[in-house]
Amino acid sequence: MYVESLKLNNFRNYYELNMNFTTGVNILIGDNAQGKTNILESIYYCSIGKSHRTNKDKELINWQRDESYIKLHVGRQRLDKNIEIKIFKDGKKGIKINSIKINKLSELIGVFNAVMFSPEDLKIVKESPANRRKFLDIELCKLDNKYYYNLVKYNKVLDERNTMLKKWNSQINDVIDIYDEQLSEFGAYIIKERMLYIKKLNLKGKKIHDEISSGIESIKFKYLSCIKEIEVSKEDLKSQLKEQLIKNRSSDIEKRGTSIGPHREDFSILINNVDVKSFGSQGQQRTAVLTIKFSSLEIIKDIINEYPVLLLDDVLSELDINRQKYILNSIKNVQTIITCTGIDSIREYLDDDVKVFNIKNGMITNKN
Repeated sequence: MYVESLKLNNFRNYYELNMNFTTGVNILIGDNAQGKTNILESIYYCSIGKSHRTNKDKELINWQRDESYIKLHVGRQRLDKNIEIKIFKDGKKGIKINSIKINKLSELIGVFNAVMFSPEDLKIVKESPANRRKFLDIELCKLDNKYYYNLVKYNKVLDERNTMLKKWNSQINDVIDIYDEQLSEFGAYIIKERMLYIKKLNLKGKKIHDEISSGIESIKFKYLSCIKEIEVSKEDLKSQLKEQLIKNRSSDIEKRGTSIGPHREDFSILINNVDVKSFGSQGQQRTAVLTIKFSSLEIIKDIINEYPVLLLDDVLSELDINRQKYILNSIKNVQTIITCTGIDSIREYLDDDVKVFNIKNGMITNKN
């Protein structure tokens, strides 16, 4: 899988942009605040229909315009895809795949896969459980439309249950029973798939982290759930989750919110059996993120039979030379688009299939 071309109109600081990429390494060079990250953002947006930087689509539109347009041509092993997205000031968007309009975001997810690695990804390791849940949900939605369906349904029922809890009276107890049944159904699927993904992270991550750390460190991921017996079937998970919801109902009524379920769960990252969030060095935290991202890359490859596109947003300057070497040696078969301020320090590690773009003030000043 690779990006063949990109067209932008009125996206961020780009009034008009046309780019053609090589299937190897593409490097976007320029000073800060010139628009390099905006290019990666537009490409990633075509993968999941959302920005990795903002929840407000209208922020993607050039401030002097009323709508923005992205067109991405994606080369695939079986059938190439053209993705077109229009973003409007009112927050709505229109999406076409091969000129056919789609009605649901779920129809976009999986058409084009990309893995983004940016400095903000340190939040996965360093900050709240919400960041780790978001990572899992995004990766699983890319691979499984059914996961996306269950996640959307779960969040809808969760909102409705919480609304009922806030205006609680004994007459709506039966309604909460219905919500608990639905939450258990959708939640069990989410928990099961997250646990399976963590297993895959452990399988891929062990080898990758060993290579990055030269065998000095070992990494382990552990899913932290409200369900104690997690090595069970989906039906058993559903029963356990429902039991926990009923058990915690009195507490939920008092707190006016649902206290357990996949929306409150987390996973831990251990290096040499030590929690890297609380006790890891900055270097270990960066290495953990690197391991997570490259494991995700391999997991997608195993499932769809081709590598996704790798987007590296100003991360090389944040890493030491050994980690830089690992990245550059690991992308030989992966189309990679890198943003940086210069390539002198990495030029010797690049092969011949490299295309360099110089970005200045939302324009490509030259390319080679």
